[in-house]
Amino acid sequence: MNDESTGLMEPMLPEGKHPKIEDLVFTLAQKSSALASQIHPIIQLSVGELVRSLNCYYSNLIEGHNTHPWDIERALTQDYAKEPEKRNLQLEAIAHIEVQKMIDEAVAPNDYPLTEKYITWLHNEFCSRLPDELLWVENPESGEKLKVIPGELRKRIVRVGAHIPPLSENLSKFMRRFEEAYKPEKLTKQKRVIAAASSHHRLLWIHPFLDGNGRVTRLMSYAVLMRESVGSSLWSIARGLARNVNEYKKLLMEADERRHGELDGRGTLSEKMLANFCIFFLTTCIDQVDYMSSILRLNEFIPRLERYTEEEVSKKNLPKGSFYLLREVFLMGEVERSKVQELTGYKERMAREIISTLLRKKLLVSSHHKDTLRLGFPLEAVERWFPGLYPELNLAERKKMD
Repeated sequence: MNDESTGLMEPMLPEGKHPKIEDLVFTLAQKSSALASQIHPIIQLSVGELVRSLNCYYSNLIEGHNTHPWDIERALTQDYAKEPEKRNLQLEAIAHIEVQKMIDEAVAPNDYPLTEKYITWLHNEFCSRLPDELLWVENPESGEKLKVIPGELRKRIVRVGAHIPPLSENLSKFMRRFEEAYKPEKLTKQKRVIAAASSHHRLLWIHPFLDGNGRVTRLMSYAVLMRESVGSSLWSIARGLARNVNEYKKLLMEADERRHGELDGRGTLSEKMLANFCIFFLTTCIDQVDYMSSILRLNEFIPRLERYTEEEVSKKNLPKGSFYLLREVFLMGEVERSKVQELTGYKERMAREIISTLLRKKLLVSSHHKDTLRLGFPLEAVERWFPGLYPELNLAERKKMD
């Protein structure tokens, strides 16, 4: 048993012709590029900040940690809950956001994301930001408490449902095979995108860490798609996986299955089941691109923005003229403060008041009091600008949180 062969996790990619998978890769690349082209680059940066919180919320939800978006937004301003358990989940959320930001801003290692160095970097960066209470796991059979060491491959035998991952002494061997199989220089562009899907299962199959494998794997997949210019900071794969979590987990387990007879590939594991997971993964990506494309389209977003500002003006929460400024910022990416008078039709004093109010409500953001104005995405507005982005939070629940 100690000399486990890496052949146990073959094939690493669906072999032969898979027209459906190839079509999905083409569609994903096409639609993701179209989405990026319709949004001003500066607005993309702002939406990217929103999507990082989105990724974090849904990735944690898959793990059974329901940290509500309002708690995440508060944590981003260092407004932490007094209850230790809720505070720890807020810190976990911030850890995820900070690591994804490093990926988005190319602060991550230059190594390809499907390498042991990059994957252990992800685990180290994520886990080193966690409170100590979240770095312990319990052996379900013995009750023994085990400490998770950031960036360290596990040193214990583990069981994940019915699956028993490789022995700890063989992990380095399996990770070398994983890295070799997905070397980008050996794969076509199309195969590298397919590898983003198939490697997602294979890393979870290896289960290299004592804990944190799910979050690290989703961050890894995100990084691969970004590196291949197919992924984008404008949409979230984690949202799609969480909204289909039962299917996600079912297909992951099915991809653990052994080969189904002579016609099911040439490896130990089922090629058919791996292909099914890849189809699900890529279809989920396309669904999320379609969703974000629909809500960010000009003829969809601007009417929602107008309805929102009209309602807030009628409640005297916003000054008149706010819509014209917010619309211009969305269309142009940023606006000079000197143009606010022209856009709103107000004199200097009232124009300054509009700027001040929109900045206070985080509908506008600015790096400095004299800098240009950019669109902000406070959660209160996001719930109305992007319906369905997060689960709805009713007023009674929000008052309870307050």
